[in-house]
Amino acid sequence: MSEYVINAIKQYKIIAIIRKIPQADIIPVAEALYAGGIRLIEVTFNQAIAEGEQSTAESIKALCDHFGDKMLIGAGTVMSVRQVETAVRAGAKYIISPNTNLQVIKKTSELGTISIPGALTPSEIVFAYEAGAKFVKLFPASEFGVSYIKSIRSPLNHIPLLAVGGVDENNMKDFFEAGVSGVGIGSNIVKNTLISMKKFDELTVLAKKYTEQI
Repeated sequence: MSEYVINAIKQYKIIAIIRKIPQADIIPVAEALYAGGIRLIEVTFNQAIAEGEQSTAESIKALCDHFGDKMLIGAGTVMSVRQVETAVRAGAKYIISPNTNLQVIKKTSELGTISIPGALTPSEIVFAYEAGAKFVKLFPASEFGVSYIKSIRSPLNHIPLLAVGGVDENNMKDFFEAGVSGVGIGSNIVKNTLISMKKFDELTVLAKKYTEQI
């Protein structure tokens, strides 16, 4: 399964990030994204509320049950071993974090799931990769830009990177040309304004603007 997930991320390249979406809208949103060509979804933990872990787990399980192998669901903003365990029990196929936490990486690997920690500097990126990360999430990517990625790709071209933060339909190709293996995109695809108005068909149109570039 691990190789399958790694290859799927490299193939489909775009991880749509779902955060703070009402439970009732999770499946319609995911269906709209799927119709637009998205095959990878990250459901984030909300660290600010106590019930965030349970609601995230429920959303992950609902998506996994609904799509089966048609869509690969992962967990995002995973910042503790407990959250790793919660996400994997719910069916998450990959674990994404904003930071590099050695215990989170180890537990993810121990459970046979793909670890994608966040890092920025060359030292952080190498540390995360050598600790067991299969991809390293370069975050926040847009703050340092494509030129930074090109610079670090030269000595670190053996480490698969995902660009997350500020990626949109206009600059996405630039990130791929700089050498990243994939991108994570949140509100630029998963627009809360469209979701609140139940305009799921417009989410599909928006998703296609991205997937048609792959």
